[in-house]
Amino acid sequence: MRRHPWILSVCFIILVSCAPQTQQRGETQGTASGRGFGLAARGIVNLILSPLQIAAGMLEGIAAVPYLISQSVQTINKGMIDANAKVTLDDTYESAYGKRISAVPDTGETGEVFRRMKHATEYFQKVLKRYGVKEAGRYILTSIDTANNMGYTLFSVVYRPYDSITVIDKYDGKTVRTFTKEDRLFYEPFEQDAQGRPLDTVIDWTGMARDVIETQKAQAVLLTIAANAVVNGKKSPEYWDAEKRWIAGEYRPIVEQKMSDVRNKMKI
Repeated sequence: MRRHPWILSVCFIILVSCAPQTQQRGETQGTASGRGFGLAARGIVNLILSPLQIAAGMLEGIAAVPYLISQSVQTINKGMIDANAKVTLDDTYESAYGKRISAVPDTGETGEVFRRMKHATEYFQKVLKRYGVKEAGRYILTSIDTANNMGYTLFSVVYRPYDSITVIDKYDGKTVRTFTKEDRLFYEPFEQDAQGRPLDTVIDWTGMARDVIETQKAQAVLLTIAANAVVNGKKSPEYWDAEKRWIAGEYRPIVEQKMSDVRNKMKI
């Protein structure tokens, strides 16, 4: 009898996840895209995950954020502990926000939310430094924002060995630009510099609905999973092909595939 609510929850998730495809007919692409995954994300708030599912989500990287945030921060943290995560949600709240998770409400909100990748990176590097990652200041969080008005962003975790870069504009393919840590576009990934030399190493990445990542809880989970990806030596060279597709307008198939892969691995 105890399993029945869990089964009902899973059925509900599947139904909600399928619904946006029928709702988008007759709407503009931007409205349908943003609203479609927004509804799907809200449809998983009643999901109950086992420690094994949380562990599987951690292995899938930051693409698992929409599913993990269906839990309270205390439940997520316990699942991470049970999964032997090297960096837990408690570690992130203490390092990034100066709060122990025992003092944080179930919603995870303490009044600190980042809006730009520069600020996200500042939080991220605090977590890595606290853990003891060498060159913690070389790891950054990045985004490709070409689909922001459609409701999606392409996020990645990157190792970059320089504080200043000179690159060729990835959108026009010819303009040479120099960025420092103070520039917004510094927080985009670049495969090579203007001389054709290798530049960034992508650790982890995902395409995600923007409204999923608006809360502090979601952002803290993102920071935590990203930190574990760094500590565990994860690499994601397939990112560069995905980025080209994203910029070309294939953002929704990328998000759908990532969500589907995570659901399968977490057995949701």
